[in-house]
Amino acid sequence: MKPHPTWSRRDFLLTAAGASAVMMLNPLAAWAIDEEDSLVAALVASTMGIDTHNHVDVPLAKAELPGPDLDISGELKKSGLSAICMTFAVDYQELKNPGDAYERFLNGLTAMDHQLKRNGLKRALNLADLQAAHQKHRPTVIQSVEGGHFLEGKLERLKVAYDRGLRHLGLLHDHDASVPLGDVFTNPAQWGGLTAFGADTIRECNRLGILVDLSHANVETVTAALKVTSKPVLISHTGLDTQLGQNQNLARMMNPRLISREHAKTVADAGGVIGVWTHLADSALEYAQNVLALVEVVGINHVCIGTDTKLTTSYRPPGGGPKPGGPPPQGGQKGRRVGERTNEAWADQKAGFYYAVVDALLKTGFTADEIGKFGGGNFCRVFDAATAGRR
Repeated sequence: MKPHPTWSRRDFLLTAAGASAVMMLNPLAAWAIDEEDSLVAALVASTMGIDTHNHVDVPLAKAELPGPDLDISGELKKSGLSAICMTFAVDYQELKNPGDAYERFLNGLTAMDHQLKRNGLKRALNLADLQAAHQKHRPTVIQSVEGGHFLEGKLERLKVAYDRGLRHLGLLHDHDASVPLGDVFTNPAQWGGLTAFGADTIRECNRLGILVDLSHANVETVTAALKVTSKPVLISHTGLDTQLGQNQNLARMMNPRLISREHAKTVADAGGVIGVWTHLADSALEYAQNVLALVEVVGINHVCIGTDTKLTTSYRPPGGGPKPGGPPPQGGQKGRRVGERTNEAWADQKAGFYYAVVDALLKTGFTADEIGKFGGGNFCRVFDAATAGRR
């Protein structure tokens, strides 16, 4: 892709009927009009911005439920995003006993049930739900979990998860499940790529209507998974291994989590979509450049947002101990750090996340149509393919 000339303010605002129409399209955008370019506000209002990998920290131990109140709705409104794939992982703390992973998974869903009810939010179960929420200017969430550890070799648990609202499964995470599903790209390969249980899990996700996310999978696992799946897949959070940013220490740490051009092309050629994370970008403009680099490899129809940040505050169990979820640390700072929270992804960020991204994409040369595809249109296509015909 070569940079396209940006639309003029007049060109776009004539189609959106000006800033007053922006407020009619999305009253939540009104706060930004005085501070942000009205073209940016119009695009945020008229497109569907979806972060396909966003951590919401909740307790995973029954004794700690439901956990502190979270302002999911307020942070979503501030961000300008229409939805997030709200995820958590159960393997940050060691899984010692059979059943530990499943118990943590169910507790996490129960905690999220409470937080969603408190925030007046519902899970989107299909594309129609996403579209209806966007039309009503109501943010929403798609339930996700990072890693199939909770299955513990029992495929029937996917139906339980589906009935609890799960519509997005990250097949793998940092640590192998007790019954492995495939090779994790940051660990020594030992399973020959996708395992038989991993293949069965993909088939059952296809049958039920759960989108399969191949983040954390090595090339052999991805290649095998694409031969098994009957639906397009997602890699929700990564970046090209050519885009290493300015921080050499961070680049060394994150490099194993990046994908090659060939890896990216394999997914795109199968109809899949790849999310660009905010790591290894010190500003929204650098992030837009990382998006552009991937678009030049796979095309605009195969990229999306996948920040790997936290929309809400971090949770730490009483008495300290490791946090139950979230992206890998970026430096050793104590407490809150730049890049951890979605609406504070960069040190120079003054607007909500999606406002900052849309502004940077326009400055990089993306058109309104391309921003709509990257913002959420491409994800909606694969989400619909996975969930169509289901409730």
